[in-house]
Amino acid sequence: MGRTGCDYRCLLIPAALAFFYIQMRLFVTQSEYEGRLAAAIESESHCTSQSRLLIDQISTQQGTIVSLRDQNKRQSEECTQLKALLEDLERKGLKKLVDKVPVAAVVIMACNRADYLERTIESVLKYQSSVASKYPLFVSQDGTDPNVRGKAMSYDQLMYIQHLDSKPVHTERPGELIAYYKIARHYKWAMDQLFYKHNFSRVIILEDDMEIAPDFFDYFEAAAALLDKDKSIMAVSSWNDNGQKQFVHDPYELYRSDFFPGLGWMLTKSIWDELSPKWPKAYWDDWMRLKENHKGRHFLRPEVCRTYNFGEHGSSLGQFFQQYLQPIKLNNVKVDWKSRDLSYLMRDKYTKHFADIVRKAKPIQGTDAVLKAYNIEGDVRIQYKDQPDFERIARQFGIFEEWKDGIPRTSFKGVVVFRYQTTRRVFLVGPDSLKQLGTKDARNI
Repeated sequence: MGRTGCDYRCLLIPAALAFFYIQMRLFVTQSEYEGRLAAAIESESHCTSQSRLLIDQISTQQGTIVSLRDQNKRQSEECTQLKALLEDLERKGLKKLVDKVPVAAVVIMACNRADYLERTIESVLKYQSSVASKYPLFVSQDGTDPNVRGKAMSYDQLMYIQHLDSKPVHTERPGELIAYYKIARHYKWAMDQLFYKHNFSRVIILEDDMEIAPDFFDYFEAAAALLDKDKSIMAVSSWNDNGQKQFVHDPYELYRSDFFPGLGWMLTKSIWDELSPKWPKAYWDDWMRLKENHKGRHFLRPEVCRTYNFGEHGSSLGQFFQQYLQPIKLNNVKVDWKSRDLSYLMRDKYTKHFADIVRKAKPIQGTDAVLKAYNIEGDVRIQYKDQPDFERIARQFGIFEEWKDGIPRTSFKGVVVFRYQTTRRVFLVGPDSLKQLGTKDARNI
């Protein structure tokens, strides 16, 4: 029995140790579990806190969004009201400027030359004030130059319109100036505004570096009557490319031309209806000189210019300005155009009228044409063989050499006319000009 009791005691010792070990492991495991549980509870608490914070932020942002929507709605309503108010003021302002059917709206195209614009406006107002109801005046600005806008809006006698175009310009050829594209966009927008929004039947386009002659408005009023009667006249210009002092004399003389002069010109709504849908992306003035756009129609121009272009800076003209623009003679004679019979300019009469003048001019030949022209009394005519030959002769006299789409500047049926030294006229006549004019002695030149 004693041995058996000892054996039991020996077995109890390892069992006690095992039990103790198990208890220790359970304690450690329980402690780890409690730590993990505490961490989980803390993490859950943090997540709950973050979720509540996010919910609060979302609620705040939703409130901000609702507030912004309400603000946007209010601003949209205010913009609509302001737009309606501006349109109402514009109508009232236009009504104030126009108390009867006008001859034409006059628009000065501007961008960023406030000093030039002021000079142009002052020149226009000098002669427009007495006929303001016939010629409502607009300034159309391309862009946001504050000085130009401020200058234009400082005049109560005109309406200010602004072209804002944020669309990117993609030139068709590398190295092109985007300015030519912006100018074309501005012209189209301004013409659409005046013809379609304000419903004018005619528009006179000026640029922000021009002065006008005393009879500028009377000239265009007389020309408007011709535009209405003769649909073969596409536009009327106040400009002569060969209008330098040494090449002009008669302020009463007007011509038809196959070449678009620009630089102070008038067109009708019916012509714009035709041009607007196909208006070019750039180089609009060269585009206007393409035969495909003329469709056999002509332009009226004076011998002595009714506009003067003083825009030397802010351009790339350089020597061109010095040679061709600065010497231009601006008419200073107040011609009574209402008393003038201009029926000779109608299509059914003009070709014969012009042909008779050319036919009477004395033909001269040879390389010393300039000297011969100087020594002959009366009008002379000189035939050129082709464009290079024309350019050679034009260079000798100092007139424009340039052609566009096969048409010399200022020409009618290939004939370029200008004064030389005195009142004599020089006619540079193309190889088939007399045939086009129907002159009987076409073979005798």
